[in-house]
Amino acid sequence: MNYKALLAASAAVLTLAAPQSFAQDAKAPAPNDLLNATLWMQNSVEYKAVTMGLFQLAKIRLDEALADKKWTAVPDKESAGYEDKPIAIIADLDETLLDNNGYQASLVTRGTSFSSKEWTDWVNAEDTKATAGAVDFLKYADSKGVKIFYVTNRTKDEEKGTRANLEKLGFPMGGNVDTLLTKNEQDGWGSAKENRIAYVAKDYRVALLMGDNLGDFSDVAKGTVEERHAFLDKTKDNWGKTWIMFPNPEYGSWESAAFGGDWSKSEEQRRQDKIDALKPWTPTK
Repeated sequence: MNYKALLAASAAVLTLAAPQSFAQDAKAPAPNDLLNATLWMQNSVEYKAVTMGLFQLAKIRLDEALADKKWTAVPDKESAGYEDKPIAIIADLDETLLDNNGYQASLVTRGTSFSSKEWTDWVNAEDTKATAGAVDFLKYADSKGVKIFYVTNRTKDEEKGTRANLEKLGFPMGGNVDTLLTKNEQDGWGSAKENRIAYVAKDYRVALLMGDNLGDFSDVAKGTVEERHAFLDKTKDNWGKTWIMFPNPEYGSWESAAFGGDWSKSEEQRRQDKIDALKPWTPTK
């Protein structure tokens, strides 16, 4: 076959293939900011290895706390004589002890965004799974006589479904003590958590704080990026010792800090603000 004939044959093949290729392109999924984070948290061995390792660290730290009566995760909230109080752990639920990737995956596959009504439906479906390593760790803590308080921003209206889900998964529920402290359960219990942490510290020596968001440890989470980093530096001795942070690349105060917490901005503007917050490397020409 001569050169011109070869080109003609190649063009014919491309023409025949083009309709199928274009059809595939037309059905290509739209970009979604949640995709990689949700895929990682739902499918990867790496994420599960991280959480299992963090619960192993928490077990080591709990044993140290049990052996040291002066140990506390919240010295600013403990009262005199806290050394003789019963011991407690305070833990967030979502993306700390509970894995909501079924809900997040639903947002991705349907091309939609968070809805408070749908979230309540998800909670009440009692289909949330436990984070890898969570149940074993908390059963160990419970066997040592440690009370586990679940300080969550699931609401009072979602408490029944949440409690049933936790019981189904085998989480210790505190016996005759209400250990599930939800948002709006009492006056003044909003999304900020320090008042609920202080509520527990009135009667317990708090050995560990556990969460996936800065707001699970301090109300400074609502501050600017600079204020958040200043707090991190100020509390650097707590992390990995009395405070255990879990990874959550899907959502959190880290995201909203990039656009000033202004959720009234359009999705496109929020995305642009996040891009503007990056500190990129510029290759040399």
